[in-house]
Amino acid sequence: MMKCKGCGAILQQENPNKEGYIRNGGDLCERCFRIRHYNEYKQVVKTNKDFIPILENIGKTKDLVILVLDLFALPQDLDLLKKYLHNSILLVLTKRDLLPRSLYNQYLFQYMKKYHLKIIDQVMISSVKNMNFDELFTKIKKNQKSKNVYVVGYTNAGKSTMINHLLRHYSDSKEEITTSMLTSTTLNTIEVPFSDDLILLDTPGLLEEGNLLDYVDGSMIKKITPRKEIKPVTYQIKTTQTIQVDELLSLEVLSPTNLTFYLSNQLILKRFFTSPVKTFGTKHKIEISSPNTDLVILGLGFIRVLKPCVMYLDLPSQVHFYLRPSLIGKP
Repeated sequence: MMKCKGCGAILQQENPNKEGYIRNGGDLCERCFRIRHYNEYKQVVKTNKDFIPILENIGKTKDLVILVLDLFALPQDLDLLKKYLHNSILLVLTKRDLLPRSLYNQYLFQYMKKYHLKIIDQVMISSVKNMNFDELFTKIKKNQKSKNVYVVGYTNAGKSTMINHLLRHYSDSKEEITTSMLTSTTLNTIEVPFSDDLILLDTPGLLEEGNLLDYVDGSMIKKITPRKEIKPVTYQIKTTQTIQVDELLSLEVLSPTNLTFYLSNQLILKRFFTSPVKTFGTKHKIEISSPNTDLVILGLGFIRVLKPCVMYLDLPSQVHFYLRPSLIGKP
């Protein structure tokens, strides 16, 4: 049974509407071929239930797991991974280049302790800046339990991009995994041989229900996805005001506070000294009781709220949000 070398789907020639379809032989499915050469993406509907057997199988081994987390899009919790994985974990934090350089790396590692993972080592990387890959590869070799090392994380965390970077600089292999800004690019486990004593196994990205990226078109995805260090935008709120984020959502703030937006700088922010002028789906009343709290919009970024306040968040009905202690720390 052959798998696509780009996404891991089982190759088949019977049905062009099913994953893994291959037209004229080869080792790359039609979907991966069109992503790579034409930037055309065909959505494949998956749920985390599809990936639980993969996690269960990993959890039965003693192999090292590389857990890849996107600093700009940290999940609310990691309960699914903690339920099935009992392996030692090498924590890799990606996209460090998107957050302010003034932020201490050690504080970010400290913040990760709230997930209560079995972390035996950790490293922070940026594929764009080629940051700390020597350190990453050294820690993989140091901590591996066998030649198999699994790579696990949520969708769009940068797992496949990280593996491709390692392949280009630390292996003689000419293979490459398909990458995309969209969700569910990797569909099954992909074995990536590096040497006689190291195989990385890339796994499908876990999904966060309610991710904004699943409900907007390709042009908006490009605007939402930051490509370089974010320049935070701060609004001082003294009276009732509304901040609208492009054509995505609005935030009506009823109490004095400061809001700092950590979003792609390609998005257009507008401030109104009136009630919202546009509706986007569902309005949520949010009462923030603790200072220095982040309002996280899945797939978009986060808004740091300096003081306790009351606000109304209006965003598409399918999109989820949550509150957390601020990632940026105290002012």
